[in-house]
Amino acid sequence: MTRSPSRSCAPVDPRLTAAFAEVPVVASVVGTQPLRQFLTAPAKVCILASFAVGQLPQVVPALGRAGKTVFVNVDSSPGLAQDRGALEFIKNMGAHGVVSTRLSLIEKGRPLGLLTMMKVFVTDRSNLRRSTDAISRGAPDLVEIMPAPIVARMSAQAQRAMSPSVAAGFVETPADVALALALGSTAAATSDPRLWSLRRDQLPPVPPALLKRPAPQE
Repeated sequence: MTRSPSRSCAPVDPRLTAAFAEVPVVASVVGTQPLRQFLTAPAKVCILASFAVGQLPQVVPALGRAGKTVFVNVDSSPGLAQDRGALEFIKNMGAHGVVSTRLSLIEKGRPLGLLTMMKVFVTDRSNLRRSTDAISRGAPDLVEIMPAPIVARMSAQAQRAMSPSVAAGFVETPADVALALALGSTAAATSDPRLWSLRRDQLPPVPPALLKRPAPQE
């Protein structure tokens, strides 16, 4: 028998609530090419991925001066170690948070004053159980759920156990963002610059049929 997750939905950090107030989209900035587009976009939150360790001390402060909330994906930054020293390095350069699939890094980030976003890949029910257990232990500020379409296949109880969440992967249209929010996600993440300007008042309506969820597994 499958036991349902018991972790309750955690509150959203006030810094993130303010950042998502107008544009509920996280910009996945992969490499330096999209940086200029993000700097001028209304979206306030980004995840930096595929930035070499030598590039971060220039990029992170520039984004901070532009009023952006910056998460660094520790797992995909070439040359960046997977330890507390790396987190201190990220914190000292002015980043607001870190993203990782590694529970140990999530647990080390909070004592340093960093926002933490735990990335989970939900591929089946057993993986979902392992993910909710890690989330309960790590208590991240946000959970990045991949791929985004899986959110509609999760029970409401399972998603509460993984909240506050950011739906990511296959977020390609305003309708994808709207559905993620309607299903309970705090925001949606995408590397498509066209969605970095999507404001809440521009979200399309979500057909009620898309909001039906599967029953919890007993």
